[in-house]
Amino acid sequence: MELRNVAIIAHVDHGKTTLVDRLLQQSGAVRANQRLRERALDSHELERERGITILAKCTSVVWHGVRLNIVDTPGHADFGGEVERILAMVDSCLLLVDAAEGPMPQTKFVLGKALARGLRPIVVINKADRPDQRAEAVLGEVFDLMAALGADETQLDFPWVFASAKEGWAVRDLAHPRRDMTPLFELMVAHVPPPRVDPAGPFRLLATILEYDPHLGRVLTGRVESGRVEPGTPVRVLDPDGREVERGRVVRVLAFRGLARRPVPRGEAGDIVAVAGLERATVAHTLCAPEVTRPLPARPVDPPTVAVTFTVNDSPLAGRDGDRLTSRQLRERLLREAEGNVAIRVRELDGEAFEVAGRGELQLAVLIEQMRREGFEMSVSRPRVLVREDPAGGRREEPYEEVVVDVDDAFVGAVVEKLTARRGELVEMRPGGAGRTRLVFTAPSRALVGYRSEFLGDTRGTGVLHRLFAGYGPWKGPIRGRERGALVSMEAGRAVAYALWNLEDRGSLFVAPGTEVYSGMIVGEHNRPGDLEVNPVRGKKLTNIRAAGRDDNVILTPPRRVTLEFALTWIADDELVEVTPRHIRLRKRELDAALRRKALRRRARASV
Repeated sequence: MELRNVAIIAHVDHGKTTLVDRLLQQSGAVRANQRLRERALDSHELERERGITILAKCTSVVWHGVRLNIVDTPGHADFGGEVERILAMVDSCLLLVDAAEGPMPQTKFVLGKALARGLRPIVVINKADRPDQRAEAVLGEVFDLMAALGADETQLDFPWVFASAKEGWAVRDLAHPRRDMTPLFELMVAHVPPPRVDPAGPFRLLATILEYDPHLGRVLTGRVESGRVEPGTPVRVLDPDGREVERGRVVRVLAFRGLARRPVPRGEAGDIVAVAGLERATVAHTLCAPEVTRPLPARPVDPPTVAVTFTVNDSPLAGRDGDRLTSRQLRERLLREAEGNVAIRVRELDGEAFEVAGRGELQLAVLIEQMRREGFEMSVSRPRVLVREDPAGGRREEPYEEVVVDVDDAFVGAVVEKLTARRGELVEMRPGGAGRTRLVFTAPSRALVGYRSEFLGDTRGTGVLHRLFAGYGPWKGPIRGRERGALVSMEAGRAVAYALWNLEDRGSLFVAPGTEVYSGMIVGEHNRPGDLEVNPVRGKKLTNIRAAGRDDNVILTPPRRVTLEFALTWIADDELVEVTPRHIRLRKRELDAALRRKALRRRARASV
């Protein structure tokens, strides 16, 4: 059977996974009467909760005798490492662009990676059913973006369709009848080249995706570059430098058929398959026949830019929720994550701490959320950017990001003021339609840590902010951080409504009545700079004397919801996030108030 390997790339929430749903349904890969849940490939629990794709998924459909291997990739910039790996095993890609929003930061990122690999994209202007669609203009913007990214003449002569993945149609012209996805299927068969492989050579496969199966152990997915692989095939594993990692035999060969991953008798050259039976092989390793001595080239991915420190949970409430509490268990889990995720880097620090570096706060927050659901308890520091020395001039450099903001016209001034105060530079400002404005900034990555919650407050929750790593630039000097202090508990116990009611004038609270607190735990945000020690467990004194107003009901403002992303970006350098399977708490790094005051005086003397 003829093969076509294609990836679907796009900015976050532009409809990749919904498009895969329609291709599965209309190709017959799933039964006509089969109940297919929305975004069927988003099988991970966190993916369905957050509505984003986190891990790349493979599937395949058959269209008129041609098997189309389709890989759904993440859309968020923090998971760009997945996209970079996937492009190594496909021969073309579908570039999805929203018919109203047009090219966005992640569109630029994934398109640049595809063009650098020599792929000729098929452009899909999706969501053309929207009332505010401007599909023809967006098509011109995609052409301009390709030209700006250095596409050659062949890549600029790209095929395109206008589509609505939600309604299940695609057309070459918006005036044509809108029936089904046939025009897109025809483009994929006609314009995606067959895989350039060597069927007669020795077996070689570059591992691109690593998964763990409770029955099969390590399962490695990749494209067979030459030869074939069958259960029982002897293989050797080579790292990117050509060193042998291990030797073994393939226990099972799996292929992607619709929504299922099924055992097959063999994997042919050009097909995307998964193999099981190896114990040490991981992503970027070459699985090959014993006589092969040279590994397949593995293109390096962009380096991490943000890091946090993981330590064991040492709070007074440690050990009540989770069952994985030791540094040994923490170390094993983090190193296992780094094996399968090339965008994550783990480094052991002195004592029982581990530095985990990634692409952004969302990627790290997803890892932390996965671990807490597995029963881990830990303390996590504030994210910090990774700086480097300029190899040419020896000066200090820090990562910069391109920031694209869509806001209502009324909030433009507040956004520009806040971002310029954080050392951001306004690059572009243009109308976005419907009373909105699009702003493009270049800003240091550390300036954006903690800004998202402030941005949502400034724009009354209506603003949209997207970020994309733009490269390294000169160190910008000190940047203003959180302007308000914390309300820190001085006592342990359960929070009392009467005490919290008296604290509402001091700031916004993070805890509700009945919440268990301890000395050094942060229970709210102070209205002013500097921390304030408070007593949230102090009850109302009872007497036998009645007075007017003494028996009024206590009505509290609902506390602010502390999510993992909010907690990571809100805390300061001397604070930690305590993460357990059931709770997310904010705390001071040093729980003793006297020691905190001594450290504050030392910092004040050092600054003078």
